[in-house]
Amino acid sequence: RIGTMMQQQARIVTKPSTTFVRKFSVRARKMNVTRAQLSQDELKQQAAWKAVEYVKSGMVVGLGTGSTAAFAVDRIGSLLKSGELKDIVGVPTSIRTYEQAKSLGIPLATLDEQPKLDVAIDGADEVDPKLDVVKGRGGALLREKMVEMASDKFVCIVDESKLVDGLGGSKDAMPIEIVQFCHEYTLRRIAALPEVAGCEARLRMDGDAPYVTDNSNYIVDLYFQTPIKDSHAAAKAIMALEGVVDHGLFLDMVNVCIIAGSNGIEVKERQ
Repeated sequence: RIGTMMQQQARIVTKPSTTFVRKFSVRARKMNVTRAQLSQDELKQQAAWKAVEYVKSGMVVGLGTGSTAAFAVDRIGSLLKSGELKDIVGVPTSIRTYEQAKSLGIPLATLDEQPKLDVAIDGADEVDPKLDVVKGRGGALLREKMVEMASDKFVCIVDESKLVDGLGGSKDAMPIEIVQFCHEYTLRRIAALPEVAGCEARLRMDGDAPYVTDNSNYIVDLYFQTPIKDSHAAAKAIMALEGVVDHGLFLDMVNVCIIAGSNGIEVKERQ
């Protein structure tokens, strides 16, 4: 019976994955860049440096995880060293961000010590026109969501390749963090949800073993051929399942999205 239901609603793939809520209107402004064609890393750095402009001395700052967020962490460390920023406390969203920030001399704390943050800066894997995003392909989605929900302002930084018409539209992973206990059972239940019908559900692997998050959990990656029809409904249905810890749908969370493209920097703001 389960097999029949799976065929109707979703396809479960056992091969390893290779990839690691406020209403608003969006106001955009562009800053032109008169440079030659930029590499993706240069675009990420531009977005990250622009985001750090939201950081002022004395702030508690959420430090994101991933290749784009790493540029922001580097920039904060540099400004602290030069004295342009003072009395900053960083709250890292992963072990690797903790290690990076510590190596740069950024004072660090946890949510236990700093439960209210002024701003968080982090990247995203997908951004839709409403500034809802998919995060977690780097495996840090739970800590990222906890830190960013505790922040007064969430500044999201991306290059233009992350823009989609609808979440799931990149056909790449939409991660779900689950407990290890009976993970195959949980994967099958996720895949059977009508709200994610048509997806492929894959357990993320690290070589021959399941990928393990900083929280000692597993990740199920969902792959969609078309964008998710109703992201809020999907998020609610996923979270209703026992065994699910959290998901990579970050809905109604981003306040500012900084997008670096070949024609310059675009800043979109939630009103």
